[in-house]
Amino acid sequence: MKFPGRYDSLAKIAALVHQATQEFGLDPLASYGVETAVDEACSNIIEHAYGGEGKGEIEFNYRIEEDSLIITLRDNGKGFNPNKIRKPKINVPLKNRQKNGLGLYFMHQWMDEIQFDVIDKANVLTMIKRKG
Repeated sequence: MKFPGRYDSLAKIAALVHQATQEFGLDPLASYGVETAVDEACSNIIEHAYGGEGKGEIEFNYRIEEDSLIITLRDNGKGFNPNKIRKPKINVPLKNRQKNGLGLYFMHQWMDEIQFDVIDKANVLTMIKRKG
């Protein structure tokens, strides 16, 4: 499904993620983590890939394979290299923390696998959550 790259699309995407996590059989806490990871990723697409609202679309897909829920987000915005984001120092006071990188850090905490690719000139983010 395709959605406008706008913050008001996030609720519709979250509803689909919730549906996917229920279909997959995740408990409420794991489901919340997946929903939050996807919300963070979509917000980053709007803010960083597109540079603001209404400048492109977010394509959302999911599939279930054996013990894995696989969520894919695709956009045509500016590329992203996760290796250029420094790991946040989470053991320092809030006032001393860097501004960027926490969202990516938490996405890695909530999901079992995250992969960034460029396919046919589009940015493709694949996030996998496994049972257990």
